[in-house]
Amino acid sequence: MADTVEAVLATPIDTAAVLSACDALAAALLDPAHPTCIRLAAQLPAGEDEGVLAELGLALTRAELTRKLRRELGGTAPQRLTRPDAKETVYEAWAPVGLVAHIAPGNAATVAPLSVVEGLLAGNVNVLKTSSGDPLFAQHVLAELAALDSTAAISERVIVLRFPSSRQEWLRMMCAPADAVAVWGGEAAVAGVAEHVPPGCRLVEWGHRISLAYLARAAWHDDQALTALAADVCAHEQQACSSPQVVYLDTEDEEEVFAFAERFADVLAAEPAPTADAPGIAEEAEVTTTELIARLEEHLGLTRVHAAADGSWRVIADTRPALTASPLHRSIWVKPLPRKRALAVLRPMRRYLQTAGVAGSRTDVAELSHLVLAAGATRVTPLGGMPSGYSGEPHDGVYALQRYSRRVAVQADERFATVACLDDLVRPVPPPAHGGPLRDKAAVQALNEQVSRADAELYFRSGGSTGTPALSLFTYEDYDAQMHAAARGLLAAGYDPRRDRTANLFYCGGMYGGFISFFSILERLGGVQIPLAAGPDHLATAQALVECQVDTLFGMPSYLWQLLHDQSDLLRSYGGIRRIFYGGEHFTAEQRRVLMEDFGIETVRSLTYGSTDLGPLGYQCTESTGGVHHLHADLHALEILDVDEDRPVADGETGRLVFATRARRGQDLGRYVIGDFGRAVPGPCPCGNRTPRFELLGRLGEVMRVATYFLNYRRFVTLAEEFLGHRGGTQIVLAHDGLRERLTVRLERADGEPRALRAREVFLAGYPELRTAVAEGLLDLEVTEMAGAGLERTPGTGKLRSVVDTRQQPITAPA
Repeated sequence: MADTVEAVLATPIDTAAVLSACDALAAALLDPAHPTCIRLAAQLPAGEDEGVLAELGLALTRAELTRKLRRELGGTAPQRLTRPDAKETVYEAWAPVGLVAHIAPGNAATVAPLSVVEGLLAGNVNVLKTSSGDPLFAQHVLAELAALDSTAAISERVIVLRFPSSRQEWLRMMCAPADAVAVWGGEAAVAGVAEHVPPGCRLVEWGHRISLAYLARAAWHDDQALTALAADVCAHEQQACSSPQVVYLDTEDEEEVFAFAERFADVLAAEPAPTADAPGIAEEAEVTTTELIARLEEHLGLTRVHAAADGSWRVIADTRPALTASPLHRSIWVKPLPRKRALAVLRPMRRYLQTAGVAGSRTDVAELSHLVLAAGATRVTPLGGMPSGYSGEPHDGVYALQRYSRRVAVQADERFATVACLDDLVRPVPPPAHGGPLRDKAAVQALNEQVSRADAELYFRSGGSTGTPALSLFTYEDYDAQMHAAARGLLAAGYDPRRDRTANLFYCGGMYGGFISFFSILERLGGVQIPLAAGPDHLATAQALVECQVDTLFGMPSYLWQLLHDQSDLLRSYGGIRRIFYGGEHFTAEQRRVLMEDFGIETVRSLTYGSTDLGPLGYQCTESTGGVHHLHADLHALEILDVDEDRPVADGETGRLVFATRARRGQDLGRYVIGDFGRAVPGPCPCGNRTPRFELLGRLGEVMRVATYFLNYRRFVTLAEEFLGHRGGTQIVLAHDGLRERLTVRLERADGEPRALRAREVFLAGYPELRTAVAEGLLDLEVTEMAGAGLERTPGTGKLRSVVDTRQQPITAPA
């Protein structure tokens, strides 16, 4: 057993694979006609209906398990060693305890498989024991789950045994190698297992609990409150740990207790008759004994009993406040307990308390909640909500996933300053799972119309640089996960939150996400931020940079270029700008040279590569240049497909970039053809990061069909840079005068001699297809120079529009 466990634990499980398998099983369980659902229905224990399968299916959905992971372990990849404080090279993660032994109860069909799933989410190897008298429901559920896992990791991490607890030697052998033992049941059951738990092994007890209701005076005569309390008593026939067994009244007056019990008996009598099987002989004997003793004590003035003629319910008023367990089956005690004595009476039973249903005014609820929690209760609910819970709720005062995990840490030195996640140095990223249709922006926009209101919490609008601005929707959970990932990428790019003083100069407003996103990224890094935003008053912006001693700029290349040149005297004399991190556009090689040589900028690097729809997609490390980026592999998978066919290109060849999001609660965008071209960068990166690398090589909108030829915007930029020394913006305008098409290249005017005439000669000489189109009389070529402010930009982002097509026809890709 030890060798097997060690071999399996050597390769960490991919949490995404567990979520995918669970979600597939959930979909089957929620469809009564699905073959898997039909098969499992046949394995249900006696007395359980198919509603159990639907309950299990809801618990296994990706949305529920993702919420559970984020709430309990902080994220959907809790085993990754990341920096909780970006200013320190300290890495923390939740690691599996190792081998978890699960001793399942015999009276709750879903507990066993759900406990194993919790163990899997925490990354453990799991051994499950079910009772010999139980049907094979848990075994079949886990077999179906393992069959849905394409990685086979689940089957390696689940062992299911079936034997009676009387086989103590077998139980000892099962617990001996365990790192944690989870057991359900009463004190006797827990004690029977505890004696086999070796020293140092974590014992996780999920024992029986007692719950109560506590009513302030304002609720005693509230018919709605009493009806809700009666519903709590009748739900599950009081078999749940969260079912009330005692009703406490905030009083010392015995007559008030008797009067309330009489009123509540009338309310309880109005509830529908029980639908579950009648109590067994032993349970019936306990109910009868409790009622008879209480009736005898009536003669002493201690109690008063109200019961149904058919024995289906009973309300026992008792003048003694001590917490007394109920025999269940709609049997409820009513007792006095003034709040000043609540701690003294309840705290001795703190090990057994679970839920308190509290009713009264808002002040009463607040005060009574503090009292019962101090006494040992772990849940407080309104009346009518005691047996129900909420998604991600802790159980018996703890998070299960944390009980099956260890918090671990690695301290590193300054060599790791740009390493955001230790796993990226050693663990290769699994290849993308190919499947599902390809989707373009129009298809993704259609998906947005189907997003539920619960998942549409944050709205962003795209910049519209390559088409009509489009809406993108996010949940806050998804947005938070993306911002944390982008923050890790920024560390890899060399950003130092301990020293850098950053001006956020992205555009803001109009639902554009640039400024907001980078504000969030810097917030998560704890970096110093001056949130100026891009604005038309370059002098005021430059003065603020000097006043706040800014040394790092975040922004769009075209805006930063304008700002630096418009206020060059002030900013050069200041000399404090050391680093530029840009996004949304690209600096050319010539522009980078000018920034470094003329302005003394030490670092010019991509802040992130991303899209409004998908969020951050790639990031640069300190070894990356030009358009080379590492993939945000914890968020997305990447395929590079042929331009003409939906097949992967050969290694190193150019193709369409297709991204698929790995973990997103709000919506699944599938295989998204983002509209960019690129190629995979082979070989290991000198930075040591093992996540895939790719190089951006242009955008679909930059490829123009003009006069029967396909022309590339980037080719014009390269020619202008190499042969003209052009450093500013370049824009192409396409038009049609009725006879022939016209292509106008707009160059941002620079100091010195005019370049327009020479530029036309350069373009014709360096671009054969362009030269042929002009020679054949199919195309007029013009080159003009203008101030940077005259170039067309998108209104929301200020991004330079590389191609402006006025021909009233779409820009298409090469056929």
